[in-house]
Amino acid sequence: MKRFYLLLTTMLMIAPAQSELQVVELYSQDALLQMIRDNTHLMQMRRDDCQLVEDVQAHAKILKEPAYQMLWADMLMYGVCIEKNVKEGFYYLETASESGLPDALEQLGRYYRIGKFTLVNEELAVHYYKLASEQGHLRARFDLVRMYIRGYGAPRDYPQAYRWLFEEVYEHDEDQATADELLSQLARFIPRREVETIEASQKFQDKYR
Repeated sequence: MKRFYLLLTTMLMIAPAQSELQVVELYSQDALLQMIRDNTHLMQMRRDDCQLVEDVQAHAKILKEPAYQMLWADMLMYGVCIEKNVKEGFYYLETASESGLPDALEQLGRYYRIGKFTLVNEELAVHYYKLASEQGHLRARFDLVRMYIRGYGAPRDYPQAYRWLFEEVYEHDEDQATADELLSQLARFIPRREVETIEASQKFQDKYR
């Protein structure tokens, strides 16, 4: 009888602890990409008490999923939930970019522009920003135009960057204000006739939608 009460008491003590334990589900690709764009992905790993480290590692290394490769890269470079290893982290960021993930391309462009974890290399920054911009990454387009205004990149590419910002539909007023300012500056480096052609083409499309 004593053994029964001892077992019952033990079960009652364990039950609350078990009920408090929450199993964290693996993030979907869309959810993870949104966290990366909001720069909350590392914070979320900490919130989840680093329970998903092995899952993230498997999706990055074995399944080779680009979004998880980027998450794993940042975990390594910033030492979140695992031992810091900048060199390996940068490798996985490059691997994610090679798959064409625009967020990884933009991040590489930014790191080469500011010299984060690597030396400043404006040529590579323009290269990666341009690849991300071709896939519609707005922040990359803004930074690419800023680099064009500073004199980097090939002038023959300036009209396409102007078209991207001019034809974009902006969800936020601040983004539209940024685009207006950048367009006014970039226009000084493009022949007026090309600027007028781009703007006239967009007005024609708007008229017949």
